[in-house]
Amino acid sequence: MGSQLAQWFIELSRKTKVFILISVDLFFTLFALWLAFYLRFGVLYTPKGNEWYLVAIAPIIAIPIFLKIGLYRAIIRYMEVRALWTIIQAATAYAVVFGFIFLQIDISSVPHTIFPLNWLIIVVLIAGSRFFARWCLGESYFRVAGEGIAIVDSTKKNVIIYGAGSAGVQLASALVYGNEFRPVAFIDDDALLHKQKVNGLRIYPLSSLSYLIKRHNVSNILLAIPSAQRARKSEIIRLLEPYGVHVMSMPGLSDIAQGRVTFDTLQEVDIADLLGRDAVAPNKSLLQANINGKVVMITGAGGSIGSELCRQIIQLQPATLILFELCEFALYEIEKELNYLLTKIKASTNPDIEIVSVLGSVVDAHRIEKVCRTFKIQTIYHTAAYKHVPMVEKNPGEAIWNNVFGTLHTAQAAIKADVETFVLISTDKAVRPTNTMGATKRFAELILQALSLDAGVKHHTRFTMVRFGNVLGSSGSVVPLFREQIARGGPVTVTDERVIRYFMTIPEASQLVIQAGAMGRGGDVFVLDMGEPIRILDLAKRMIHLSGLEIKDEHHLEGEIEISFTGLRPGEKLYEELLIGDNVSETSHKRIMRAEEHVIPWTLLQKMLAALEQGTKEDDFELIRSILMGAVSGFVPPCEIGDLLWQEENRITLPDIH
Repeated sequence: MGSQLAQWFIELSRKTKVFILISVDLFFTLFALWLAFYLRFGVLYTPKGNEWYLVAIAPIIAIPIFLKIGLYRAIIRYMEVRALWTIIQAATAYAVVFGFIFLQIDISSVPHTIFPLNWLIIVVLIAGSRFFARWCLGESYFRVAGEGIAIVDSTKKNVIIYGAGSAGVQLASALVYGNEFRPVAFIDDDALLHKQKVNGLRIYPLSSLSYLIKRHNVSNILLAIPSAQRARKSEIIRLLEPYGVHVMSMPGLSDIAQGRVTFDTLQEVDIADLLGRDAVAPNKSLLQANINGKVVMITGAGGSIGSELCRQIIQLQPATLILFELCEFALYEIEKELNYLLTKIKASTNPDIEIVSVLGSVVDAHRIEKVCRTFKIQTIYHTAAYKHVPMVEKNPGEAIWNNVFGTLHTAQAAIKADVETFVLISTDKAVRPTNTMGATKRFAELILQALSLDAGVKHHTRFTMVRFGNVLGSSGSVVPLFREQIARGGPVTVTDERVIRYFMTIPEASQLVIQAGAMGRGGDVFVLDMGEPIRILDLAKRMIHLSGLEIKDEHHLEGEIEISFTGLRPGEKLYEELLIGDNVSETSHKRIMRAEEHVIPWTLLQKMLAALEQGTKEDDFELIRSILMGAVSGFVPPCEIGDLLWQEENRITLPDIH
């Protein structure tokens, strides 16, 4: 009956609700005044003579004041404690005006102590009624029974919230009024909180999880620990894996603070949390050295790494940020996001930052040089490249134009425009590559190394290369692929059960790139510490389990998701390396190392570039392969390349457009 009444009230029109509240407050005004008399005199008091004037004018004064101050604007079922301040303001304003009029009438039979009593009672009555109504309306979908909660609204999914801190409590409150999830209990590590209740929900230890899942038919667990270290999150996720529930999480505090999401936005478990590795605090002087107050350009600004570099660079307040991108839509998206971030930054620090979007290709030497000269660029982060290994194997010529000659043209433009710092984003696949992508990226490194050491050309540009492995969530990464395959019901495809890869989050990689670029003296190859490698098969299994699903195999025929092995693709390795040789030294940053590797003199490299350009223009892939094998140490093309990609009969010959 109570739930039906609450539901009836919720469905009333706004005007009707306000009318009911005004009527209730009118009664409270009269009752509070009478109760003040009763408490003052200690008897059931009936006003006499002029005292009736006070009774008559009390609601006439109170209701307009309550309307003016906004007492009827709040939505009762969403009221918070801070609404109490509005109630106190309204009651105080009413008491002051009421007292002033009393002094003008000068009714000697009424003691002055009536007025503070009247104020106190009106505050208690209005605040108490509001919060009692909020409790009733908030419980409209629940029927409390013992320690549990029996549900009236059967459309919601029962969920358990891991973390009974402030974030968990806020999340639970938000979910009560949502349409998808219904919180039924908290799990928390703090033994002092066990058996306590928050908002009617009991707090349990992790050992009670199996019992709670069965009792409440729970299929989802929500992690509400945004401030926890990654190592701790990883530990918790591992503990939850065996329960066969779908694990979701709140976003991190940095995303909430930057306004990208709200605290009650739920998302799949961040795979970065599975790594269990916390980022090292950055060196602020290194972060700002090449950016603060300078004109900075990012090539490939719309890509995974490029866009994250843009987000971090704009926080470091450059004078101008140039977004250089070939894809129009990607450029539009990152420009829109950065302009939004800029409005938030300006609200707090009011910096004068200009964002300039430039459509263009790094292959266009004239375009890139003109941009560098026009904007007097001081720092370049060169991320533009074709990176998808199988796609590059199918289109080796385009990869050479983009990865090799695009880097050459951008580097030469930097020299001509007197750019101070040039940072190339490289890859672990450049080390003893077995694919064209890795070979072209290593050739790009060789170009910058040769230009740095070329005694015949005097320039002031510092060239730096930063080499690292896979980044989580990037385009072409296995993580979004696995998520998509799991959402479709499988199968999840893994190339080989032995494949291992290094992984790093995009924000951490970008932050380290900025710091490494500031350490460069010219021609440096920096290698990022990627932590421990991850077995791709294990990653696939964990993602399936954390989605609340079981793996289907010969031992578990009732499972939902199969894992199929497709075999290594052309150019793929079982594992990747970060160093060509053993000559590596530490830097001032514990996650950044400096590698000393073989360099080809510029005079010799020029001849190789001329031959490579000619071979690419003429689609002479045998010549291209021989040049790459001669220049790139350890390059061993896959045997399938000659059969599948590089032979004339299996290749679509495009017109010479270069």
